[in-house]
Amino acid sequence: MSSWKATSANEAFMARAVELARRGRGATAPNPCVGAVLVRDGKVAAEGWHTQFGKLHAERECLADARSKGVDPRGATMYVTLEPCNHHGKTPPCTDALIDAGVAEVVVGARDPNPVAAGGMERLRAHGIKVTEDVLGQTCRDLIADFLLWQGSHSPYNILKMAATLDGKIAASTRRPEPISCAQSFARVHDLRSRVGAVIVGGNTFYADNPSLTCRMPGLPADFVQPFGVVVTSRLPEDPSRFTLLHDRPERAIFMTSKTAAHSPRADALRRRGTSVWPMPGRAGALVLACGFERLRYDCGCHYTLCEGGGRFAMALIEQGLADELIHFVAPRILGDESAPSAYSGREAAAMAQALDFRIADFEPVGADLMLTLRRP
Repeated sequence: MSSWKATSANEAFMARAVELARRGRGATAPNPCVGAVLVRDGKVAAEGWHTQFGKLHAERECLADARSKGVDPRGATMYVTLEPCNHHGKTPPCTDALIDAGVAEVVVGARDPNPVAAGGMERLRAHGIKVTEDVLGQTCRDLIADFLLWQGSHSPYNILKMAATLDGKIAASTRRPEPISCAQSFARVHDLRSRVGAVIVGGNTFYADNPSLTCRMPGLPADFVQPFGVVVTSRLPEDPSRFTLLHDRPERAIFMTSKTAAHSPRADALRRRGTSVWPMPGRAGALVLACGFERLRYDCGCHYTLCEGGGRFAMALIEQGLADELIHFVAPRILGDESAPSAYSGREAAAMAQALDFRIADFEPVGADLMLTLRRP
């Protein structure tokens, strides 16, 4: 739940629609996640969200919820995070459903950027339905940032996750793998892992932490498929059997590495275990990763990735334009050790004017921590 405060009834109802929309994130890809609420007499009477790709859109889910509750939508107001679609796709146009239901007003968060589906607001107005737009507009546009990326590029939508102390440290100077954030934040990370196609780390994290890169949420469905475990490193392991990822599920492991390393005996040993080894352009320590991320989308079907790792890996992703969203957990702890590794590192900057700017898209207390969602301006 967002910590932004609504300043009007319209914003409060739209904030609820945003909250609902986020429940579908991951399952709706490559469609956008959308939420809707039906309001009558100043109260939420029905709710819906786009639950899965190919299933009913949020507006139709909301109307179905109204029917199940015996609520008549005639004369009511629907709040929807994205302009109702105006075309026949896997489902009929949502504009038709709203017109047939007799809804009196539709409040829209963001216009649909897809020219095929757009035009819904104009059609609703032509049928005498009042339309109010751009309520919590920036928040609703952020909801479809993934959809916009898929429409305009070949990359998956990459979420960069970081957890750090108040002084920006991600480990003690010994670099032992120790928890920084609270149990609730740990649970949120695994919820993120449940929604992505790949979990990606840098080589330093892989060798220091020996991670499994799996989702360990309780109650996962029997048919749940674990995300690919991806390691970005120029140094391939000498003994793959020592590493949990390569011992437990080598066929779901991918190494993005230098061209030299990809044609080495160590790479051949990994491939014999069923592990993929992809050569990347660039040099050791400065790999160019865009083509590897494109392969994740098209060869592995990954619409989302979750990137976890050290400061240098994080900075490489940011500087290469591959960090589409930054989830940063701030733990209310201070290490105070200048020699401890920082959350973001590897650049030289002599003045604050050289800093990379972000905007806070959302923030939320999670247990003892604060979870920030950040995007580039």
